[in-house]
Amino acid sequence: MRKDSERLAARIRGLFQHHDGYSERKMFGGVCFMLNGNMCVAPWKDHLMVRLPKDQHEQTQSDPHAKPMDITGKVMKGWALIEPDGIETAEGLDRWIQRAAEFVETLPAK
Repeated sequence: MRKDSERLAARIRGLFQHHDGYSERKMFGGVCFMLNGNMCVAPWKDHLMVRLPKDQHEQTQSDPHAKPMDITGKVMKGWALIEPDGIETAEGLDRWIQRAAEFVETLPAK
């Protein structure tokens, strides 16, 4: 895993591990943070991948520091990549983690 991804994973872990149903799984050449078996957030290079409602995709993309998740050549609706400036502070990172966790907690457990 890249050093910037490792640092971000450690920051995420500190904010995320208190959630009920928390687990980690190796994915994307790194680690993905799960809730009740559902993917929630993951570091990707120096960005944060977040899972959010598909029906709010356009609204999410208008948020500062959010951009389409397009790591395979196709935009994945229901996901966003948060730029480093948006997660630089603990408050910024926590805000995005909480948004993703609130959505993922509405999904059926796997």
